[in-house]
Amino acid sequence: MIDPQLRGRVALVTGANQGIGAATAVALAAQGVAVFLTYKRLAPVRHPAYPEEYYRSRGAGADDVVRRIREAGGTAEAAEADLTDPETPRTLFDLAERALGPVDAESYDRQFAVDVRAATLLIAEFARRHIERRAGWGRIIGLTSGGPDGFPTEVSYGAAKAAQENFTMSAAHELGRYGVTAG
Repeated sequence: MIDPQLRGRVALVTGANQGIGAATAVALAAQGVAVFLTYKRLAPVRHPAYPEEYYRSRGAGADDVVRRIREAGGTAEAAEADLTDPETPRTLFDLAERALGPVDAESYDRQFAVDVRAATLLIAEFARRHIERRAGWGRIIGLTSGGPDGFPTEVSYGAAKAAQENFTMSAAHELGRYGVTAG
């Protein structure tokens, strides 16, 4: 369903070479939003709980995502960027606005860094240590707010918590064979 409030707008989406960022860019483009994708190719430390595809996608550019958006009739441009550099946001907005026009929507990466990435890294570290010591029992308990009705006054917060829940449920499936339950 096309949201008429989105058609013709411009969005800047960070982390858009894979995962949630890529899915967000594709979903916005499907709603008629011109999307400027940013990403940083990373080579994360290998971990037994992560599939090989994770490492391939983290190290890839955004060309595939841009191609998919364009093939579906959408508008997309991309640039690799290091968001730890305080000058990068200005540069990204300049690039996005030169290519697509004024940016109307922005990424809520900070919210996801706290509520998703931090939880993900904690779960991954627990899993690594649990598997390494050949433990047979473990529990992961994630507490979130929002639930199935979302979090209407703070959309990015609700979305981040939903992502945290989904990651926790995925961990439950992947770590069950090691005696770990998650919920």
